[in-house]
Amino acid sequence: MPRTKGDHEARRRDVSEAVWRVLAAQGFGGLTLRAVATELGATTGLLTHYFPAKRDLVAHALELLDQRTATRPRRAAGTGLAAVRAALLDILPLTAEATATNRIWVSSWDAALADPALSGEYALKYGRSRDRLRDLVATAQGLGELPPGDPARIAAGAQSFVLGLVVQALFAPEAFPPPRQTELLDDYLAALVHPRPESR
Repeated sequence: MPRTKGDHEARRRDVSEAVWRVLAAQGFGGLTLRAVATELGATTGLLTHYFPAKRDLVAHALELLDQRTATRPRRAAGTGLAAVRAALLDILPLTAEATATNRIWVSSWDAALADPALSGEYALKYGRSRDRLRDLVATAQGLGELPPGDPARIAAGAQSFVLGLVVQALFAPEAFPPPRQTELLDDYLAALVHPRPESR
């Protein structure tokens, strides 16, 4: 019997799940057609129907990462400083799922840096994230919960802080368990709310 469209879509979902499991276990460094085929229990020949070249496989993996990041549960928060805090907490590896996703993101940086087109896409992704954070900061300033200042600059600093904390937590989870990550973020936010006077 010929395969139906439903069969094809189901097979593609199986392939995507296998790609994700390889990413979770080995990161982008271990993402190969052979590794995905082994995970799927199939031949590499079958996978070439979906991914004719390695770049096609990487592009699909990045698309999966985007989709999973966009659809993951987010903390409910109102407006103002609470919304800024929630957005930053959502980035940190505070759960097993968030840790796995962050490991995949960090492992993807090498692939993105090696490809000018992907580098440009990543620059846009992080730029959009800063823009969303900038808007939250501006709202908090309007409510009087953050002092005046350039919201884009504050957002860039906050994004840089949490991404640096992500890397430290991934490499040294014992030194940066979830409670400490949260404490460090709260310390950072407290310094934004009550900045030290400039030295003269």
